Amino acid sequence: QVQLLESGGGLVQAGGSLRLSCAASGRTFSTYSTAMGWFRQAPGKEREFVAAISRSADNTYYGDAVKGRFTISRDNAKNTVYLQMNSLKPEDTAVYYCATMPPYNPPSRSWSRYDYWGQGTQVTVSP
Repeated sequence: QVQLLESGGGLVQAGGSLRLSCAASGRTFSTYSTAMGWFRQAPGKEREFVAAISRSADNTYYGDAVKGRFTISRDNAKNTVYLQMNSLKPEDTAVYYCATMPPYNPPSRSWSRYDYWGQGTQVTVSP
């Protein structure tokens, strides 16, 4: 089993920044073998791909809505993935989830490919 715990969400004004963290743990988990991703879901909307990062962090991927504003990174020694969010907009308001790919699989933009999910952290951007 893998446990993922997101933190860092909150209320921020438009134009502001937040950094989300996702701490992973579990008896069989190793971030060195696991690509990870961030997704978000706003009320009444489908889950949306935000960003993903390969096992060694040499490849990163972003959704069109956040490209150029968000940055995904990871610290494998700490079993933690980060999402730096800058120039936030009201339309970024959502619950943000981190997720893991099955071991040794490349990152994916499709949420259905991910096997473990965190409980989510709320991000609210006021106008």
